[in-house]
Amino acid sequence: MMENLQITVLTVGQMVTNCYLLYDPDTLSTLIIDPGDDAEYIIRKLKDMSLRPVFLAATHGHFDHIMAALELQLAFDIPFYINKKDIFLMKNMQRSARHFLGILQVDPPPQINGFLTDKKILNVGNEKIEILETPGHTPGSVCLYQEKSKSLFGGDLLFAGGGVGRTDFSYSSSDFLQKSLYSILSLPDDTTIFPGHGPSFTLSQYKNNHW
Repeated sequence: MMENLQITVLTVGQMVTNCYLLYDPDTLSTLIIDPGDDAEYIIRKLKDMSLRPVFLAATHGHFDHIMAALELQLAFDIPFYINKKDIFLMKNMQRSARHFLGILQVDPPPQINGFLTDKKILNVGNEKIEILETPGHTPGSVCLYQEKSKSLFGGDLLFAGGGVGRTDFSYSSSDFLQKSLYSILSLPDDTTIFPGHGPSFTLSQYKNNHW
């Protein structure tokens, strides 16, 4: 009997970002979501678990979600995907890391091999992950959703405790973020939200406490 998608959470970097390893237990094919930092740690976990990375994906282009992407891309020779509208943020990754964290030595951004567009499907072994465009925090923010396991990887769209992603940046939009939240609320109530920072929670918990 085939098992469902397996999820490992790694907390990385000064911004305490959640990097997710999603893998098919039958093939060990693995999708790495938001490799924010600590590439050596992520590589070690992948090897210790005998996982086989096939994709890198970013929920959005902020530096704290992609700083380890190039090293992982080179280590495993795998493609990196992001929404096209956040390319400008990727290009500023090194400067942003220096500004916010004081980090002087930051790898360049990874090479982009494909784009995450609405309804696009990523095949991870026998598992299928659907892309949902959820702009607001950034123009190209996306969520990754697996219907079978009712799992949503939401980046910085919303967090446990009711918080949402910042919209005070010049490129952000609180109106778009509210529309994105409404679109997510149509998912099943027992969907588990895995955010870019902090603990996971169910959609029903979010609705009951904050909507």
